[in-house]
Amino acid sequence: MKIIWLGHGSFRFEIGDQVILLDPWLTGNPVLPEDQHEAATAGATHLLLTHVHFDHVADMLPLAKKHNIPVIGQYDLLKYWEEKEGVAVIGFNKGGTVMAGDVAISMVPASHSSTFTADDGPRTGGSEVGYMIMAEGHTIYVSGDTAIMADMEWMGEYFKPDIGILSAGGHFTMDMKQTAYAAKKYFDFKTVIPCHYKTFPILEQSADDLFAGLPGVDVIEPEVMKAIEF
Repeated sequence: MKIIWLGHGSFRFEIGDQVILLDPWLTGNPVLPEDQHEAATAGATHLLLTHVHFDHVADMLPLAKKHNIPVIGQYDLLKYWEEKEGVAVIGFNKGGTVMAGDVAISMVPASHSSTFTADDGPRTGGSEVGYMIMAEGHTIYVSGDTAIMADMEWMGEYFKPDIGILSAGGHFTMDMKQTAYAAKKYFDFKTVIPCHYKTFPILEQSADDLFAGLPGVDVIEPEVMKAIEF
């Protein structure tokens, strides 16, 4: 299994014969060079969407059409895309589990927002979610953009994720100290990978507080396009 950060909240998961792109943000992503876009998306088999803010959804439909691959995400929005955009989808909802090849993906709650701007004002594009990705003896908790929430207690107890990919940039999501608190209180991670930070000056630029708050946990600061292997 390889986990590859594409910058911000975007990841590439290479698991067996599946290549799953989580919220792949290419257009305007200041930390993913344009000459890396093809490599970042090559061989993709599925797209996985947490919510519809531009820095998560901007390239979803173009990639679905270019690679002729399904988008996995919340049913309401994806059914609309299937009908209006002609893309393949795997739509489900919180509490459900779907398969991408041999990879099981369960949708779990997040606490954020999921809107986009239309001519007449903000519109809702479903609701924000996270995922548990289960394969090859590992369970990865992808928090998506979220604040600390009480639901993390049952999610940690029920799914027992050993890897956490956690939004930690602050301002729009948990910051590093909050992420460390949530990881320690609700989960028993072996590995924590922070994300949604360093992209813009308004976000956290260092993971020092995460390291300090999680002694004994393997905190890995991801590097863009560098594989983390398990």
